[in-house]
Amino acid sequence: MNQGASGSSRLRLRTIFGFSLSNLPLGALAVAVAVYLPPYFASHLGVSLAVVGSAWAIVRLLDIGVDPVLGLIMDRTRTRIGRYRFWMIVGAPVLMLATYALFQAPYGIGSLYLIGWLLIFYLGTSILGLGHSAWGANLSTTYDERSRLFGVVAALGVIGAVVVLLIPIGANALHRTSAQTVPDMGWFIFWLIPISMVWMVFRTPERIAPETGMPQFRLRDYVSLLVKPDLLRLFLAQMALTLGPGWMSALYVFFFTDSRGYSGTQASVLLLVYVVAGIFGAPLTARLAQKLSKHRTLMVTTTAYSLGLCMVMVVPKGNVVAALPVMFWCGFMAAGFDLMIRAMLADVGDEVRLEQGQERISLIYALNSLAAKIASAFSIGITFPLLGRLGYNAAEGAVNTPSAIRSLEWAYIAGPIVFVMLGGACVVGWRLDADRHAQIRRDLDARDAQFAEAPILESISGEPAIPVLDNKPE
Repeated sequence: MNQGASGSSRLRLRTIFGFSLSNLPLGALAVAVAVYLPPYFASHLGVSLAVVGSAWAIVRLLDIGVDPVLGLIMDRTRTRIGRYRFWMIVGAPVLMLATYALFQAPYGIGSLYLIGWLLIFYLGTSILGLGHSAWGANLSTTYDERSRLFGVVAALGVIGAVVVLLIPIGANALHRTSAQTVPDMGWFIFWLIPISMVWMVFRTPERIAPETGMPQFRLRDYVSLLVKPDLLRLFLAQMALTLGPGWMSALYVFFFTDSRGYSGTQASVLLLVYVVAGIFGAPLTARLAQKLSKHRTLMVTTTAYSLGLCMVMVVPKGNVVAALPVMFWCGFMAAGFDLMIRAMLADVGDEVRLEQGQERISLIYALNSLAAKIASAFSIGITFPLLGRLGYNAAEGAVNTPSAIRSLEWAYIAGPIVFVMLGGACVVGWRLDADRHAQIRRDLDARDAQFAEAPILESISGEPAIPVLDNKPE
């Protein structure tokens, strides 16, 4: 099962697709919650902009400590069905329950209802997100193979988002109102969660990395992660690359309808193009990373994304045809952000395991998820109250002043560009390239061979683990 430093052995494509299926509902939720749910609460359920923004900010701040604790527990979990498989099974029903409560919420809900169910929602996404990322980092162990795996994972997440974006378009054709569309999204995602999990959980083998000695909690090991330069850089990059697009997503519906003059359906079509571009952008970005390296690819995509966003204000108002290539360009580049960071974190995880002799990959992803949560809190917690203070009225049918529209435009364009460029700057001078990682893997493989812990758990269905790898070209 040793893939070796050269990375000549490859995961079978069917194994990669099966493993990536669980990212379908997570990708769908990312768009539905970031783009449609906050405006839905404000426009149709009678919740003020200040309450919506404050609820998201409070939840994200309360949720800060959840991921590190989950990471610690996951890395120390031992069950007969595996480490990360167990947590994927636990997280699915939690996320289903929260999805139902948020997307089928009654009119007039208060801040306590919103905060409570958002907390449960983000707990479910944390469990599934951390478990899936850590499982993937252990399933693929070579530098280029990780780009390939996480490229497909990202593409499947985009497909989930695309289906969600098609729901408003289909609803309009069926003469369903915008107030009915968001609950429709909720039902789709609710059933997608268990359906997409079945194949991944029951058919994907799980690699368990050997550890040197008995697992133990040493505070200095965890503190060392917080101050490790490479992890700090990725932490800051994740924060910036979440805050930039998240800021844009929070204001998307308002900007494209009130500032650019598009109808709700046209705005959904343009957003669909933006997201669909990620289906092409994710695998091609992964391929580019095999040529340029991961950190250089991240710098290229962040710069290209920012240039594309500048063109949004140049496109004539209400001109869908002219806006299509701009939205495709931005979506294509944005697909590489999370993909590159997740793959780079897996490489750093190998270095940490070599240094400490213990698996810390779940905790590493948890710390980085913490950055994303902090940024998400600010993306909605700042923009919505800010728009309210600047005089923008989000109520359905409201007429805003030119000054309020200009404030909306500045908020939509300037914030994302600044933060996305900062995200790319964080990895300038990155040193953990393919050659360095190959040496780390050789050292790990040599040490792992000395320990008897079985590195592979068969899938629950009993499918042998050996066929996971295939030296033949796809």
